[in-house]
Amino acid sequence: MPKIENKLFDEICIGDTATFTKTLKESDLTLFAAVSGDTNPLHLDEEYAKTSSFGERIAHGMWTGSLISAAIANKLPGPGSVYLGQSFTFKRPVKIDDTIEVTLEIKEKIAKRKRLLITCKATNQHKQIVLTGEASVMAPETKIIVEQPVLPSFTMK
Repeated sequence: MPKIENKLFDEICIGDTATFTKTLKESDLTLFAAVSGDTNPLHLDEEYAKTSSFGERIAHGMWTGSLISAAIANKLPGPGSVYLGQSFTFKRPVKIDDTIEVTLEIKEKIAKRKRLLITCKATNQHKQIVLTGEASVMAPETKIIVEQPVLPSFTMK
């Protein structure tokens, strides 16, 4: 089973980067709607979405935003980090079967409070930017190496 390891504040340097990649599947879209309560027909109703400016269903913007959280929690700084704040701008829609790669880069370290300012960018499989922003994160205080949990997989009928 794969393990994930964090980086402590003193181990992190300005310019450090990490990536996290996920492909949006039908089940992700449906499950995100279920857990968030966002049932906008733009995400769930094919016929309605065809009449929109996008011409098809698109992902919830916060689904893409949640990939930033996953990158912070699993990659940089990793387990034990605390996600304090986020600002981002959606640049283009994410569609079913798009593969999104989130890239994090350490922009600033605030030693007094063990805080990090992280630049965030998400691109699709065509290298088009779909999201940009910055996150504020508290670095973990204790070294952690844990087995990455196996999550259930879901398929749609």
